[in-house]
Amino acid sequence: MQSLQSHPLRDSLSHELHARPFPKVDAPCQVAYMALTSTDADEENIQALAHMMGGAEYVIGSGHYYETFENFALKWERHSEFVTYTVFVEGEEDAPFSDIAAGILPKEWLETLRSKVLTAVKLRMVSPASKKDAEKDVLTNFHTAFQSESLAISYVLDENAVVASDFKMDDDGYIRFGVLPIGQIGRNRLGRIVQRLLEIETYRAMSMLTLPVAKKVFGRLMDLERDLAREVQLISGREGTHRERLTALMGIAAEIEYLNAENAFRFGAGEAYAALVDQRIFVLREERFLGRQTFSEFMMRRFSPTVRTCAAAQKRLQAISDRAARATEMLSTRINVRAAEQNRTLLKNMDERAELQLRLQETVEGLSVVAISYYGVSLLTYLLVPFAKTQGWDKTYVSAAMVIPVVIGVMWMVRRIKNHVTK
Repeated sequence: MQSLQSHPLRDSLSHELHARPFPKVDAPCQVAYMALTSTDADEENIQALAHMMGGAEYVIGSGHYYETFENFALKWERHSEFVTYTVFVEGEEDAPFSDIAAGILPKEWLETLRSKVLTAVKLRMVSPASKKDAEKDVLTNFHTAFQSESLAISYVLDENAVVASDFKMDDDGYIRFGVLPIGQIGRNRLGRIVQRLLEIETYRAMSMLTLPVAKKVFGRLMDLERDLAREVQLISGREGTHRERLTALMGIAAEIEYLNAENAFRFGAGEAYAALVDQRIFVLREERFLGRQTFSEFMMRRFSPTVRTCAAAQKRLQAISDRAARATEMLSTRINVRAAEQNRTLLKNMDERAELQLRLQETVEGLSVVAISYYGVSLLTYLLVPFAKTQGWDKTYVSAAMVIPVVIGVMWMVRRIKNHVTK
């Protein structure tokens, strides 16, 4: 192996598998999390934050930063469309979902950011307890921390923890999550639980960015479908010229393709994010908690309709694109058939003109033979008359004798010239 040359991307792609490890979390703890829109200054922002807080310098291009400070840990990740900041503060909080973790990031640094908040989360993880105590804690305290009509609670990872959220923003704009470890559970597993919950909320928010796009597309498609139906009706009724109908169809098709090109990325990204939400919930291995709705049931009732709406808009856009293409192809076929008929008529007329021209040419050819023969006989008469008088021949007989040979010679000469030109 050492004698072989490695692919230039081998090391970087291998390191990519381990670029974003799961955090290691000890219970109890508090987590504050933000997902922000990505800008050109993302790496400069995390560099400034690390310098301001006295942490290790961020390595440009790494796309990931993790640093442990005296009382908290900071994690930063860069994704294709967003960046995330996560603050971990160990220890029990004075009040549920307080601002201790959320207040770690300096206010003066936050004011310099040009990014927009996509989602923000406050996560509270209490000390490990028994299954019975965890159930008691949920029944006693969760009605004040969450809104019960949308609350989703589940056992996860073979009943090693209870997770809960109502997926509603509080007064400060945060989505709240609660995690109750059960029994002896390692910090690696707790870190995976926290990471999965944050990913579920992030990918849900990113997927739902497609909904306004889908609504806009639906509104425009109604007008386009009406215009397309009207043009197809005019084509079937043979109203207007083919040029007018083709111009109108091309305008509709162009606008459809513009809509498709403008929103293709957003539809594709929304579908991918929705699949990630389902996948992250699946790996939690949910089990029902005291008859309450699970995360998967909540998403099926509240989130899946959004995903289906976006998928329907994408499917409808593709369908009208196919219909416009078929209508244009149908009109083009009609135009081609008419053009073929016109070409056939034109060729027929050309054949008739060519035949007439041939007959006229043959007539002119005959007249040319007569004319040339006449002048030929006249010239030969002038040439031979002096010799004919020495022999006592009459001029009339000499001219008459030359007519047939001259005509035959002229005809042969004209025919030869014609054959030569034809070749």
